[in-house]
Amino acid sequence: MSLSELWPWFIAFTFTQCIEVPIYLRLTQSWRTSFLASCFTHPIVWFVIPALWPENGSYLSLVIACELFAVLAEALWFRANGVRRALLLSFLGNGASAVGGLLLRHIFGAP
Repeated sequence: MSLSELWPWFIAFTFTQCIEVPIYLRLTQSWRTSFLASCFTHPIVWFVIPALWPENGSYLSLVIACELFAVLAEALWFRANGVRRALLLSFLGNGASAVGGLLLRHIFGAP
């Protein structure tokens, strides 16, 4: 994989972190827990799930599958780190970044 192929992911990852980490910090009080949540899920959402997705699958169904994975995986991460209301926190953070990402995609065609 070349640097030019990683650049769009890096931009999307940075965008995700800028939105999710401040939301997560409200309940986790931990930069480590807040930052690492997306570090675990974002590469899977960006590289793995799309590579396994059927070619005839719709973009909307792919987005829904990716977001469900991210919400559930990050909720498990938060719960394992003693965060209360882990599922709600994960839903709010991922929902905010998903909406923001979809808006950027609609307006600018990327990420």
